[in-house]
Amino acid sequence: MRSTSPASYDTTQILSQSPQKSARQPSLGIQTTYSASSVSVNPNGRTRSSTGPPMSAGVSGANLAFWSDDDGVLDRWNAMAVAEKNDEDSIARSFCRHATKTLARSSFNMDAFAAYFAAAYSARDRLLDKWNATQTYHSLKNPKRVYYMSLEFLLGRSLDNAMLNMIVKKEFTSALEGLGFRIEDLIEEEMDAALGNGGLGRLAACFMDSLATLDYPAWGYGIRYQYGIFQQKIVDGYQTEFPDYWLNFGNPWEIERLDVCYEIRFRGYVNKITDTSGRARYVWEGGEKILAIAYDNPIPGFDTNNCINIRLWSSKPAKEFDFASFNDGNYDKSVEEQKAAENITAVLYPNDNHMVGKALRLKQQYFFVSGEFRLKCWPNSEVPVSDTHPTLGIAELQRILVDEEGLLWDEAWDIVTKTYSFTNHTFSCRALEKWAVPLMQDLLPRLMMIIFDINLFFLQKVERVYPGDRDRLRRMSIVEEGQPQYIRMAFLAVVGSHTVNGVAALHSELVKSMLFNDFVEYFGEARFTNVTNGVTPRRWLHQANPRLSSLIVDKLGSELFLKDLSELQKLKAFASDSAFQKQWMEIKHTNKVRLAQHIQLHCGIDVNPDALFDIQCKRFHEYKRQLMNILGVIHRYKMLKEMSKKDLEKQTKKVVIFAGKSAPGYYIAKLIIKLINNAADVINNDVQTGEYLKLVFIPNYNVSLAEIMIPASDISQHISTAGTEASGTSNMKFVLNGGLIIGTVDGANIEIAEEVGDDNIWLFGTLTKDVEDIRHAQTYRPTVIDPQLDLVMQSIQSGEFGDAYIFEPLLKTLTSGDYYIISKDFGPYLETLATIDAAYQDKASWAKRSINAAASMGKFSSDRYSHLVYVPY
Repeated sequence: MRSTSPASYDTTQILSQSPQKSARQPSLGIQTTYSASSVSVNPNGRTRSSTGPPMSAGVSGANLAFWSDDDGVLDRWNAMAVAEKNDEDSIARSFCRHATKTLARSSFNMDAFAAYFAAAYSARDRLLDKWNATQTYHSLKNPKRVYYMSLEFLLGRSLDNAMLNMIVKKEFTSALEGLGFRIEDLIEEEMDAALGNGGLGRLAACFMDSLATLDYPAWGYGIRYQYGIFQQKIVDGYQTEFPDYWLNFGNPWEIERLDVCYEIRFRGYVNKITDTSGRARYVWEGGEKILAIAYDNPIPGFDTNNCINIRLWSSKPAKEFDFASFNDGNYDKSVEEQKAAENITAVLYPNDNHMVGKALRLKQQYFFVSGEFRLKCWPNSEVPVSDTHPTLGIAELQRILVDEEGLLWDEAWDIVTKTYSFTNHTFSCRALEKWAVPLMQDLLPRLMMIIFDINLFFLQKVERVYPGDRDRLRRMSIVEEGQPQYIRMAFLAVVGSHTVNGVAALHSELVKSMLFNDFVEYFGEARFTNVTNGVTPRRWLHQANPRLSSLIVDKLGSELFLKDLSELQKLKAFASDSAFQKQWMEIKHTNKVRLAQHIQLHCGIDVNPDALFDIQCKRFHEYKRQLMNILGVIHRYKMLKEMSKKDLEKQTKKVVIFAGKSAPGYYIAKLIIKLINNAADVINNDVQTGEYLKLVFIPNYNVSLAEIMIPASDISQHISTAGTEASGTSNMKFVLNGGLIIGTVDGANIEIAEEVGDDNIWLFGTLTKDVEDIRHAQTYRPTVIDPQLDLVMQSIQSGEFGDAYIFEPLLKTLTSGDYYIISKDFGPYLETLATIDAAYQDKASWAKRSINAAASMGKFSSDRYSHLVYVPY
């Protein structure tokens, strides 16, 4: 909007015409009319709501020569820019318009796939009404903004989520039924957006949903991966990776911004110059240039007009086609630059077992943080760093402020440290991500200089506080000495942020005592906080388990629990009500039938929905101990084989279900998947025990599969070695859906136990304080193998579950140090599983546990996390 015009701007008239607004008052206070004379122009010329070059930014006061502001123009614009209505007829017209005009289909060649696209475009129209009004409102108000940086956004499907959050699913369902389509069929046509891998990406998606629902002015930034991480298929029992062609038919939810395009530089050289004021300045020149192209993805809040944005960057070559090489017959070289550029955003987490892969990962990390700061979004901003992947943004912002904006070093650093906050998510090697200095000097020469200076100035301050303590300087240095030197990215994140938080109470204490203890002593405890993770109840209850959500609405009398999860506490009053227990468990059984049908269709295995469903679905890693789970399943199978028919009949029938992906280069994790599938071939074909035990591995785990698996669980396993899981969020999702959990005293399991009570959770195993002593003993003395575990190992070594030679490296992890303490925990693990078997026999007691556990999950909403982290804004 231009402040020079006297006209009145009906910027949100489109929202006031929405039929749902009269019934549901949105919490976002968007006005209906603005006078341009009352709009203060941002002195920083901030253009973050713009979708094009700076000249198109409404609040910048730019003279848009291509658009007239004559009297009546805006009135005419507002009269024509009418919001989409949400009644059935309007939705049906919108659907048919997109089917015939956008997709060029007719009633004679419509199918479910085309119908999905038409429905998606119809829903997106309504999203964009809210999105445009939200961006206009935020541009006029100019509030402090949150920019959430994550290399992953595991969004899942968008159609169902959009309809539910806009409160229009009922109208869409009726409108499409009138045209011959079932909304459930169309939802199934959508492919999951392949933009993440595991908990980190899903956490980012939950936070964006919460930020939108809580009416925060927020954007997310990430990468638009062409092929995702990979599509997992099981071939001869092994995980095999294939490209995930999720974009082959386009993505109706994204808005391609070809006019939002920035050059990103790699390699080259740094020149030292003297500017007109006599100051020494540095200029990064030469090298390779690629283009970052923006793709916007609207994210609606639940029951509000607030619709925020995730901007994903796609890499394109600065020079797409070498005509001279093509004419010379060198066809490969003519597109060489295009291939090299597009590789950067081709795949999430490219295999870094070789130097080419490491270079590509580093390029990815710089690419997406550099794209954000080209929008000059740092004034009045908060940038949470999710893990260490976006940490290069700290050095990049300092570079831009000093080299391009001309600020003095200390002025720039003050802005940087007030802008960034750092969330540590894990104790794995990735949490302590390090980059070799020679690689950074080659790819990012100016950033390497900036990081060296950040480190020098920081250590000078440390030395003044602890004079002569050289060992402390070595421990706290961002640059790890060695051949070669390495940059410790977690240390850079701590030094460059105003706040550092862990994601569960135990994890945050370990962050302070183990990872960053020197920094806590230097900066003080106030800089290091805990904010326990959470999940969005809109996705993980309302969308994933609609029958249970409806039951809760009927019992509590409103949907308030979807925005205030603590409302679930009121369900405890009905936990002993036999009629309510019956309704609750009937929904659980229906969800188990749905999962059983999915397993039969995709895995060819028949499972009994009346059996206890025991589920572990998460990224495969040794510390998550899927290995202990499958070893426990084999032990159960061996015990069942020795039982008489009479004893078998007394056993709890059980279906054990795994899902999850291993990193392509993670050999041991892939062997665990192989063992699961080999064991399943034996167990599922055993006539003697088949009624009492089934084993299933469901391939290609993603959000949509999780939405089927999680509501169907009776028990789920969260059994990481104590002190290794920062938080975990799948445990929260399972309990929210009435599933009970078996877990170690680790991560958020501890806080879940505090909320649900000891009667409604099963915890076992070694405590964090004892882990290092056990590891020490097992390293320097022979590892003592639990006799029950030894029995299982012998059966594997005998070839009972396939070629024993294949599994030698896997079994060696148990006999050579047993770093993840499986042998020590195996006996207590089996005892706890036996206790769960017995508890499942008492159906009324189990139902009460399930209700009480779900009713205790108010603390674990991502709304709570977002409010605690971003409450000042």
